[in-house]
Amino acid sequence: MKKIFVLLLLSLISLYPIHSFADMAEGDMIVTLGENLTETQKSNLLEEMGAPADVQIITVTNQEEHQYLGKYIAKSLIGTKAISSSAITIAPKGAGIKVKTNNINWVTDEMYVNALITAGVKDANIYITAPISVSGTAALTGIIKAYEISADKTIPEDVKQAANEEMVETAKLGDSIGAENAAALIAKVKEEIAKNKPKNDAELRSMIEQAAKDLNVTLSDAELNSLIDFFNKLIDLNIDWNQVSDQLNKAKDQISKFLQSDEGQGFLEKLKQFFIWLINTIKAIFS
Repeated sequence: MKKIFVLLLLSLISLYPIHSFADMAEGDMIVTLGENLTETQKSNLLEEMGAPADVQIITVTNQEEHQYLGKYIAKSLIGTKAISSSAITIAPKGAGIKVKTNNINWVTDEMYVNALITAGVKDANIYITAPISVSGTAALTGIIKAYEISADKTIPEDVKQAANEEMVETAKLGDSIGAENAAALIAKVKEEIAKNKPKNDAELRSMIEQAAKDLNVTLSDAELNSLIDFFNKLIDLNIDWNQVSDQLNKAKDQISKFLQSDEGQGFLEKLKQFFIWLINTIKAIFS
């Protein structure tokens, strides 16, 4: 699975310079496809994405996967084929980032949102998929490249690297404290940095520890030190922290809307019925 997981992280790492797409409008789509997909797989994925016949396609190579993942994952795990794919659709101004995935089993939607916010991506609907179940790490860089083309904006190389590192580190942390907690922890710390940038490691450590406490999770010393190193890298980069804060707030709104949806209400009702059953069971035991 890890070998496949690496295929995805960079299968989207993109690619060849293409003409300017500054004139792309709301609703327009751009697609990234892994170089090693068969023609049948490409056709099926484009249909799955609902891509128009004239959609702009960017090919992602395995070499690009190694370029962006080589610092964070063993080469043997990256493998030799690029297969993951994505579609990015221009959203209305102020809409924020929305991510939906298929056949992705390690990187969560929230992890993608977090990493894309770090990269400076905004106002986009993103769909990530593969013909088989994969971890999902290879998708990020291709999405970033597609965004650069669609927005006619160059994202600094060090920021792209930071976004890739963030996704990998968050996914690894998720193996220890749970994927949702890991994504929430990274978001909370970034939010605090946006509000009040720490002056030194001690302040940053305290910020991370408080975020972990708020989420009721325990970090090992190694995990804590790794997060300190990572966030120091972010702080040193030329990142628009006001935009980070704004996009995080939009992401929060999207999560809160879940509780208002039919799916969310169904979950809450089931939770309510569970507690009713639990209380009745306890009463029966002591009656």
